[in-house]
Amino acid sequence: MTLRELRPGQSARIEKVDASQPGVVRLMVLGLTEGADVQFENAAIGGDPMEVTVFGTAISVRRQQASSFSVSPISTDD
Repeated sequence: MTLRELRPGQSARIEKVDASQPGVVRLMVLGLTEGADVQFENAAIGGDPMEVTVFGTAISVRRQQASSFSVSPISTDD
């Protein structure tokens, strides 16, 4: 599963990053790194870009770049 496939409100942990695509390294500097927990907050009309929260900060990510982040969903069951 990739970051692109998350639904609003869904949380996930980044497992692997493919930094070969332009702009992905910049997103890594902002906190989208392996082991980070992210939550998909919202998306613009048309779905691009999408807004995710990482370490308490909202970041806009293009869907094409979001495909470079492999994630595993985090269960919110308590």
